[in-house]
Amino acid sequence: MGIGGFHIGQKPTEDEAIRIVRTALDSGVNFLDNCWDYNDGRSEIRMGKALRDGYREKAFLMSKIDGHSKVAAARQIDESLQRLQTDHVDLMQFHEIIRPDDPEKVFGAKWFAGSHAGGPKSGAKCATSVFTGHKSPDIHLHMLELARTHGFHFDTVQMPLNVMDAHYASFTRKVLPVLVQEEIGVLGMKPIGSGKIMESKTVEAIECLHYAIESADECGHHRFVIPWPCWSKPSRPRALSSPMEEQEVAALLARTAPVATEG
Repeated sequence: MGIGGFHIGQKPTEDEAIRIVRTALDSGVNFLDNCWDYNDGRSEIRMGKALRDGYREKAFLMSKIDGHSKVAAARQIDESLQRLQTDHVDLMQFHEIIRPDDPEKVFGAKWFAGSHAGGPKSGAKCATSVFTGHKSPDIHLHMLELARTHGFHFDTVQMPLNVMDAHYASFTRKVLPVLVQEEIGVLGMKPIGSGKIMESKTVEAIECLHYAIESADECGHHRFVIPWPCWSKPSRPRALSSPMEEQEVAALLARTAPVATEG
């Protein structure tokens, strides 16, 4: 389980955001999500301040870029490093692969030419390569297909895993099995859909988190992280409690089906 970076930039105060990040790291939750464009850079700036005083050494730090050319990507990476106050990130993603031609743009820029993911690169600012998207599982599958065509293997892929996804254009059903087969790490996101799922009045937030974790367990996949949008003291013990039983998952899906089947 990790900490989502988008909401860190929206907390009422910078001090609260810093406290949330450090509380997570002190509790052993060490995966930190972020992005170059979150809240006009405020999310990375706040996280960078939280990582001072030795906290960077406790964190597996991830961020994202939007640039699909080498020049744009390099500029955004440098800006992210400055904001995050570090000389490298452990995971860098191509953000929002959500349009039908996005995979062609990424591979057309030859960003991955002659490169294979699989561990830290000598002298690199980013240790691993990833892409993320949240609109269409078919676009994810196309990105993976192009990767195979170019002889490239992604380290991880980020996608929505939640109780509504299971019923419509499902990343869980279409993409997750491919990632397991190809031994690509899974990063789940949008466990509560930025709060939209809660508006359905069918589930509790903690059920959403446990369902997302269960989604990976069902496929026997153990390299899995789901960023959680907050890490407040009241939610912490429940977030770390036992996952759902099989019958609980079935009941949850039955509850959410009526509001999710039409997308």
